[in-house]
Amino acid sequence: MTSTAANRGASAPPAGVPFDASSLVPGARKLGSETTVHKVGYNGRPGAFADVACRMAFPSADRIAMPSLETTIASTVRGEVDRILLPCENSLVGRVPDVHRIVPDSGLHIVGEHFQRVEHCLMAPPGASLASIRRVRSHPVALGQVSRLIAALDLEAIAAPTTSHAAELVASCEDPSEAAIASDLAADLYGLDILKRNVEDDPHNTTRFYVLSAEPQAIEQKTQLLTTIVFRTQNRPGCLYHAIAGFAENAINMTKIESYLVGGQFVPSRFLCEFEGDPAAPEVADALDTLARHARELVVLGTFPMASRHLRNRSEENLPSWGTKPPAAFRWSDSQQEAGG
Repeated sequence: MTSTAANRGASAPPAGVPFDASSLVPGARKLGSETTVHKVGYNGRPGAFADVACRMAFPSADRIAMPSLETTIASTVRGEVDRILLPCENSLVGRVPDVHRIVPDSGLHIVGEHFQRVEHCLMAPPGASLASIRRVRSHPVALGQVSRLIAALDLEAIAAPTTSHAAELVASCEDPSEAAIASDLAADLYGLDILKRNVEDDPHNTTRFYVLSAEPQAIEQKTQLLTTIVFRTQNRPGCLYHAIAGFAENAINMTKIESYLVGGQFVPSRFLCEFEGDPAAPEVADALDTLARHARELVVLGTFPMASRHLRNRSEENLPSWGTKPPAAFRWSDSQQEAGG
């Protein structure tokens, strides 16, 4: 298995040698859990939802806006900021691809997670009204999340680089026919009037952010922990099954596994996996031992305290059950069964 700068030596153990979780980050200096965060960076402009997330997660820290994911990560490596917040997935649109592509090779450590409720506001220059607006600007993802409002008001939707860019542009136009979809913070920063709040189609619109640091953080064993890893396997039948079998055998709850492409190859080149537990625990170390023996590469991105469960998921009691039959979309018709027989 290939060792990378990010995992600092996570090579497959030789046969008969138990997996040593400490080998993943040998000699790494761990930050204390009480470490004060003075500066936190984010990708975007003031008023973006990443800015809102930073204010909520680190209310006493100075917030530093960065123009790109690469510069945001570089600022942490150089020690210019103590932490950065990067969005990794959204409850409506799924994962953020660039983050999954960049973070594994960055050498940074995930030391926390933050869930930010996304509350979209319709805003316009002072004096504008719902009757006067004709166009609405925002990030394409945000526009897709307010499609009902756009249809109801018969607005022309225009894409912008970010929600805060849209707010700034609309403010500079001073045109009552122009509007933006952004946060209420953006409205305050750019002097816009909020015409309507919470205009998102889905009231459960939430973005999850990784909190990253140049060094791993000391963790309290009494807290419920999540570990994030990425790994590669051979592209042949059964490899993935055997690689992750140790998690089931050790009763470890895997909360996420997904594949994504790297290097321009149309094969599931890399898998990102999250599970409950600490690599230092015997049962987790055993599962990682099994994984390491079937993987070409293993990168532990971080172990960190899990956010409250009610922030991670809606209650499973509210999820629809298939009962004794799967939904119609997953059932074969009688004619299909006869044809297949």
